[in-house]
Amino acid sequence: MNSPASDQPGSLRDRALADLRYIRTTMANAAAFTAVPGRALVVLGLGAVLTGLIAMRQGSALAQTRVWIVDGALSALIGTAATLWKARVARQPVLSGPMWKIALSFTPAMLAGVVLTLRALGARELAALPALWLLLYGAAVIAGGAFSVRAVPAMGLCFLMLGGVCAFAPPAWSNPLLMAGFGGLHCVFGTYVARRYGG
Repeated sequence: MNSPASDQPGSLRDRALADLRYIRTTMANAAAFTAVPGRALVVLGLGAVLTGLIAMRQGSALAQTRVWIVDGALSALIGTAATLWKARVARQPVLSGPMWKIALSFTPAMLAGVVLTLRALGARELAALPALWLLLYGAAVIAGGAFSVRAVPAMGLCFLMLGGVCAFAPPAWSNPLLMAGFGGLHCVFGTYVARRYGG
């Protein structure tokens, strides 16, 4: 009795090749967010340290807040551009797979931060902003980190802890804690990601 066509050697080879293609695609998608740009995180961290030093020289809480807002806006642009560039170099899809999932997970907390920052600026209620920024950024990184390597949600957890400290610390600690978070944590985890996963 002849074997079915699906059991012929050629057919088996085609199925095996198709399975290998599927495995390769799945692994590439699962690894896509090693495309988190480690070097860019270091750049953002160094920029945050510089921002903190500039903020220390400001004469009012409002002026300090404005300096940090400028840093946040620049960091968002640099981080987005670096992520897109690394994804392009790695030939990873931007509008599908893990890259899209992490963007959808990361964005809501960041948008909440923007809205609450605008509200606080309008009401001149600035004291809670540093803790708010650290906490919401940490929450965003943890949410996005669900589709990334372990270092990413670990960094988010560290931001959450710093934000918790900042929420109950004296106001004089706010600027150093922002420097420790957006400066120090970005540098430490960025260096790790760059060395372990490239870029």
